[in-house]
Amino acid sequence: MSNTNDIASEVEKKVTGIVRVGIGVAGLVALVAGVLILVAPQRTATAVAAIIAVYALVEGIVYLGIAIFGRSRTGWGRVGFVLLGVLFLVAAVMAFQNLTVFALTLAVTLSIIVGALWVVEGVVALSQLGESSSKIWTVLFALLSIIAGITLFFSPLLGAVVLWWLLGISLVVLGVVQVVRAFRIGR
Repeated sequence: MSNTNDIASEVEKKVTGIVRVGIGVAGLVALVAGVLILVAPQRTATAVAAIIAVYALVEGIVYLGIAIFGRSRTGWGRVGFVLLGVLFLVAAVMAFQNLTVFALTLAVTLSIIVGALWVVEGVVALSQLGESSSKIWTVLFALLSIIAGITLFFSPLLGAVVLWWLLGISLVVLGVVQVVRAFRIGR
């Protein structure tokens, strides 16, 4: 029986070590990404745009490969994969032509999407007001959400900059917490 407990204890130690390393690495990645966003926001945004452009390039090639070499694909399925492949490749070429402009376009687009989501979230919160146990907080949340969303509509680039900085700050804080957590696991 003691031998079984020793084996279980060793397995638990190894699993704990793997978890610690995983959490620590994730924390370091978040911390580095956050610092990069805060120290060099434009370069980091351009790097993210480049990663997305590379993804689009690879996806385009994969979809064209599926269309050309996929033996089970016939008719409209093959045409669909060709169209997807071409669209992804066109997007990649357009992105690579000017990564900075592509990064700004992505930022503004995401800012507008977030703004729309916040407006809808505020309206939905107001629509649920009758069922809310805390009407004042619901109205406050709804109004702040709607105002924040409308603000992003009127100034999407400034909103994107603020959201980018908040992401950087969040990643730094979460990264530090994860690293500390990794050192505390199993103690």
